[in-house]
Amino acid sequence: MRCWVEKTHLTSCKAQRTSLCCKVFPLFPLRQSLQVSFSLCGLDYREVVKVVKMAQNDEETIKAFKRLGLSEQKAKETLKNGAVSNTLLSILNEVSGIELSEGSGILLYHLATKIKPQIAHHLPLIVKYIATRKLDSTFRVDKAIEFAVLHIKDLNTQELEKFCGVGISVTPEEIENVVEKLIAENKKDLLEKRYRFNTGPLMQKVRIQLPWADGKAVKSEIDVQVLDLLGPKTEADLAPASKTDKKSAKFVKTENKIKFDAAKAKQIGDVNSQALTILDVMRKVNFHAPGENFKTDGYVVTENTHKLLKQHLEITGGKVRTRFPPEPNGILHIGHAKAININFGYALANDGVCFLRYDDTNPEKEEEKFFTGIKDMVSWLGYIPYKITHSSDYFDCLYTWALELIKRGLAYVCHQTAEEMKGFNPQPSPWRNRPVEESLQLFEDMKNGKIDEGTATLRMKITLEEGKLDPVAYRVRFTPHHRTGDKWCIYPTYDYTHCLCDSIENITHSLCTKEFQSSYYWLCNALNIYCPVQWEYGRLNVNYTVVSKRKIAKLIDVGIVKDWDDPRLFTLTALRRRGFPPEAINNFCAQLGVTGAQSTVDPSMLEAFVRDYLNTSAPSFNHKNPEDPNEVPGGFLTDCNLNSLEILKSLADKSLHGKIYDKFQFERIGFFSVDPDTSNNKVSFFYASHFFLFS
Repeated sequence: MRCWVEKTHLTSCKAQRTSLCCKVFPLFPLRQSLQVSFSLCGLDYREVVKVVKMAQNDEETIKAFKRLGLSEQKAKETLKNGAVSNTLLSILNEVSGIELSEGSGILLYHLATKIKPQIAHHLPLIVKYIATRKLDSTFRVDKAIEFAVLHIKDLNTQELEKFCGVGISVTPEEIENVVEKLIAENKKDLLEKRYRFNTGPLMQKVRIQLPWADGKAVKSEIDVQVLDLLGPKTEADLAPASKTDKKSAKFVKTENKIKFDAAKAKQIGDVNSQALTILDVMRKVNFHAPGENFKTDGYVVTENTHKLLKQHLEITGGKVRTRFPPEPNGILHIGHAKAININFGYALANDGVCFLRYDDTNPEKEEEKFFTGIKDMVSWLGYIPYKITHSSDYFDCLYTWALELIKRGLAYVCHQTAEEMKGFNPQPSPWRNRPVEESLQLFEDMKNGKIDEGTATLRMKITLEEGKLDPVAYRVRFTPHHRTGDKWCIYPTYDYTHCLCDSIENITHSLCTKEFQSSYYWLCNALNIYCPVQWEYGRLNVNYTVVSKRKIAKLIDVGIVKDWDDPRLFTLTALRRRGFPPEAINNFCAQLGVTGAQSTVDPSMLEAFVRDYLNTSAPSFNHKNPEDPNEVPGGFLTDCNLNSLEILKSLADKSLHGKIYDKFQFERIGFFSVDPDTSNNKVSFFYASHFFLFS
């Protein structure tokens, strides 16, 4: 015993000491006698007991997962995923005492990874069908999940079985006949390309004709018939494809893409068609189809969901609708360029429409120049809004809905200060349960200007995922609105306005950055109105600068920068002033993609896209390979772009001088380098692809 205590003392890390104790702990029958030893190691006895029990539970869970057919490594990886583990444990509880046939365990695991939260109540039924081998393939399980999503409330088992092909078997002869016909149709290509022929499309065609055929049997039959046609692989078949073949295939693919995108790429000004465009990116994202909101993970389904979706489709005609909703309290920056490209790009890629909606709910910080500036920047990037709207267009409707929330006991008037509401774990408001009639009267008093600013707010009764308790829906502001004048002295917040305006405009895809998690689904469902789907992507940050409008405004206020178009900023007006082409910015945003991870990039990354664009749009030569006689039969001298150098003469103060390669910054233009062409009579500055001569 003394030896064990000495070993634990040598282990300084508490986690390591706990681990060592956990290994020794089960070996001792008299647990109480070890309490003194644990205390000598700096550990609490109860803490060790808790850790030991958790470890034992994990070991039992892993064993249970392995009984389904998972490898030990796969079982341990699954245990790290809380959602899948909990679903799988529920499934194991359903099949407790049932002897599973071979392969059923893997199908149950597949079900656990694919099932959606909104159909969790159908889990026992699907598990039963798998256990009884009515669902005997991953394809049938996927079809069962699809059917359950389409019938969340009422699920007819006979229709389910028909939808999943229960009882339908496909014979080897049927598979052989279908494959034989397809091989015959593609015989010419097969003989030409031999084993480089892609058999994937053949499998898809077999699946269309025989949807319930076993995938492995289909693959095996295709391989057998291809071998029968071509014979064994030769050395030429085994040799890697030549680089020429790869380049040729890539060129053909690129040409097809250019033709397909030509009309739409023109609208966003993407001259460099071989670069990845936002249209390419947005066509690949896996968003829901219009009207199929309920298929999205996390979407809350109510008894009225399908009726509301039907009405929504009648209004939209099944078209994609997105929106870009900036707050007009500043000029757009590079982060907004990403949002513009994602929202307008997704609509454009799917033949939909995108609204430009000004979120004008904070009249204190809004100015007319910001409204026009936002519209100008959207146009500069090459996008045309389907319709320009304002949140203030819907103030009357939003107020009516606020009254409805109070009547339903889902909102209340609160008198806590902003300081008291701060933090992630604030105390519940003492006015949370005040009578409905009292809140209605106070809210009317707020509207009529009888309550001072900062002394009352309307709050919603909900705790958000990020721990925020009862977000504010309305606050008092005695500031005239630029569109509604003095009609209102209460204004809605973003948390309240965001989803409701999306609902009014029948938006199909609410695409926004992750920091805007809000009471989105709860609020729409609480009011029993159409609820769009919120898709989130990561915010864009740039090193060595700030891209927050609030922080940029602070820089302007204290005089560090002159205005929103100061060349040192990364606002879109500043980038335009520096000569950044909008096409390069669009290409930069496309390269970032649409992911949930926050992006932080160096300015050099954006500048690289500017160089790449300018290399193709303003080259020194007219062809990419001026020395290639096939491209330029007359020789490279005939291919020069004579307009690639521009020399401008300007006047400057005589005191302006500097050493060769010294750097100067000139207002409203950028940085210049003193060029070696400088002489006693003139100073020559080099900037981008231009020389400026000051005499």
